[in-house]
Amino acid sequence: MVPVKALEDKIVNEGEVFPGNILKVGSFLNQQIDTDFMTKMGEEGARLYKDAGVTKVLTVEASGIAIAFAVAQQLHVPMVFAKKYGATNVTGEFYKTSVYSYTHQKTFDIVVSKEFIKPDDIVLVCDDFLAKGNALNGLIHIVELAGASLAGALIAIEKCQQGGGDLLREEGIRVESLALIESMEDGKVVFRS
Repeated sequence: MVPVKALEDKIVNEGEVFPGNILKVGSFLNQQIDTDFMTKMGEEGARLYKDAGVTKVLTVEASGIAIAFAVAQQLHVPMVFAKKYGATNVTGEFYKTSVYSYTHQKTFDIVVSKEFIKPDDIVLVCDDFLAKGNALNGLIHIVELAGASLAGALIAIEKCQQGGGDLLREEGIRVESLALIESMEDGKVVFRS
């Protein structure tokens, strides 16, 4: 299990804050993966959703794959990731939606083959970051298109000041975040207490 404090310490000690509410945690979460720490994050995510009946964990490529895999492995269920549309190896019928990336300042179409999410699935959506909620809303839309049930969302790091998590919670969606950042000012990260 990863105590929240351990993730907060890792963010403070290894993360970098850039203008525009950008937090770089590439040394352990989304470029280079600290595999032991990621396993512990997966254990915590699985603990939070152990009684939700999850049958699939869904994320979007690429940065969400590590945390989604870690959680799915601990839940002993398949992990599915939405691919950016246009990949030559996406064939057959698929669910498609558009997602605006705050980091890349660009809209992507993402797809999941219909064979991987079925109406009887209970899906946990998972991502490395939650800011405005664009990626999660796209993943939730894919779950809806499939006619599947949504267990909730598991996030490694939520940037609360951007409001996406609170909006999803107001809609009745269960959102569990392992670290909650209240603000990032002058290069300093302040966590929600």
